[in-house]
Amino acid sequence: MFNAINKCHNVEDFRNLAKRKLPSPIFHYIDGAADDEVTYRRNTESYEKCDLVPNVLRGIKNIDMSTTVMGQKLQMPIYCAPTALQRLFHPDGEIGVGKAAEKVGTMFGVSSLGTASIEEISKLVSTPKLFQLYVHKDQGLNDYLIDQCKEYNFETMAVTVDSAVGGNRERDLYTGFTIPLSLSLKSIMSFATHPAWAFNYFTKPKWELSNLNKHVSEGTNLMTSIGDYFTKMLDNSLSWEKIEKINQKWGKSFAIKGIMSVDDAKKAVDVGASAIMISNHGGRQLDGSRSPFDQLEEIVNAVGDKIDVICEGGIRRGTHILKALSLGAKACSGGRMYLYALAAGGQRGVEIALNNLKKEIERDMILMGVSNIQELSKKNLRFRH
Repeated sequence: MFNAINKCHNVEDFRNLAKRKLPSPIFHYIDGAADDEVTYRRNTESYEKCDLVPNVLRGIKNIDMSTTVMGQKLQMPIYCAPTALQRLFHPDGEIGVGKAAEKVGTMFGVSSLGTASIEEISKLVSTPKLFQLYVHKDQGLNDYLIDQCKEYNFETMAVTVDSAVGGNRERDLYTGFTIPLSLSLKSIMSFATHPAWAFNYFTKPKWELSNLNKHVSEGTNLMTSIGDYFTKMLDNSLSWEKIEKINQKWGKSFAIKGIMSVDDAKKAVDVGASAIMISNHGGRQLDGSRSPFDQLEEIVNAVGDKIDVICEGGIRRGTHILKALSLGAKACSGGRMYLYALAAGGQRGVEIALNNLKKEIERDMILMGVSNIQELSKKNLRFRH
C-alpha cells in the first residue's frame, strides 16, 4: 500500500487506486453525482476554457503561495472542503485528514455528517478548522452544533445552502448505498472482494455520525440514503433571515457555501458573511447548473472587494488553482481531490495528495513568472471562444 500511494502523482492516480481498494457502492458514493453528471464533469472541464499566459526571465527565487481567507492564514491557497462519512472510506477518517492538512499548513473542513466529534477533532487537530453546518429542522440540534463549535474553538463556520432537497444521485440508487450500510448479496460480494477494506470496517471501532447520533435516528439507527436524509431532515424553509440569525449566534468568521449567482453573493454581503464558497456541491445536487469557475469572474467583479470569494469544485491540478486565483478567488477548496487519497492510503495518502498539489502550484508559479499569488491577475489568462 505504501509503495502504491507513493506512485500516485496526481488526483486521477489516487482515484484509480481508490476504485481498486473500495467496495463498489462506497467508491461510487464518492465518485458519483446527480442525474447525468453533466455538472460534475463540467466542474473540471471549465478550467480548460482558458489558458495561462506566462512571463519569463523574472528571476523567481522564493515562492510565497500563502493566503488569508476567513481570517485564517493558510500556507497554500487550497484547503480540504468538508465532506461526510470519512471513516467509511478509511479508519483514519477526519482525524487523519485534519492532521494531513496541519502538516501542509492549510485549513480542514468538518461536515455535520462527520464520523469524528467536534470535541475529538479540536483536541487532536490544531490547524484552522471550519465546521460545515447543515441546518436541520430540529432547531435544538442546530443550536447544539453551533455551541459545540464555540466551546471547542473552531475558527470558522460555513452554512451549506444548496441542499433543501437531496440531489438525484443515481449511482447510489443503483448500488443501494445507505447509511448505515445496507447488506445485500451484491454488496456482500463487493465487500468480500475488497478484504482490506472489509477487515478495517468490521474490526476497527464502529464509526457513527458523532455530532448527530444523540439527536437523530436517520443515518444512525435507521438506514437512509444521503438524498433522503437531506429531504427529510434538513430545513427546506431555510431563508436569508435564518442565515442572518445563525451568523449572529455564531459571532465569528462565517461563510455561506453553495452560492452560484451574483444576486445571492450580494445578499451574502448584506447578511454579514465573511466569505462565500462558489459551489454546486460537486455536481451532486442540481445537474445542468454552471460550474463554479464559470461563475467566478462575475461574482468577484460584483462583491470581491467586500467578501472573501472561494472557488470550490472540480479542481484536479495546480494550474486550476492558479486560474481561479487569477480571476480573483482568495482561495480554492475541494473534496474528491483528497477523498480519493484518503480511501487509497489514509492520512499518508492525503499528505501525499496535498503535497502533490503544493509542488504543482510552486512549479507552475515559477513557470508563470510570479513569486506570490497576489501577482496573479486576469492579465495572465486568455479565454478561448
